[in-house]
Amino acid sequence: MGTLIYGPRISEFEIEDRTLAHLQFVIAAKLQRGEQFMFTWSHGVERGSGRSAIWISPSAQVHFRFSGNRAPQLNRVWLEVLMDSANSRAGLHWVPEPAEGAPS
Repeated sequence: MGTLIYGPRISEFEIEDRTLAHLQFVIAAKLQRGEQFMFTWSHGVERGSGRSAIWISPSAQVHFRFSGNRAPQLNRVWLEVLMDSANSRAGLHWVPEPAEGAPS
């Protein structure tokens, strides 16, 4: 289980390594362009349901910590879906991984 660490108060959010790798790609691409955006995700029933949202901007520190030592192969379709959502007015929303080759 990976962790996204955000901001100076060291808020940590547990995210599965494969998902975190895809989010890292999208977040890094947006920040490299100097863009800021909202990132929203839903909590599972095991965590009491609900959802969280954080504002991500180039001035904030973001740290990606993975539990595994190998980077997963990235799913291009999933990256496109995540990037499309990050570029929308609603911001980046976590969505389940689509099958490789599925229409985006």
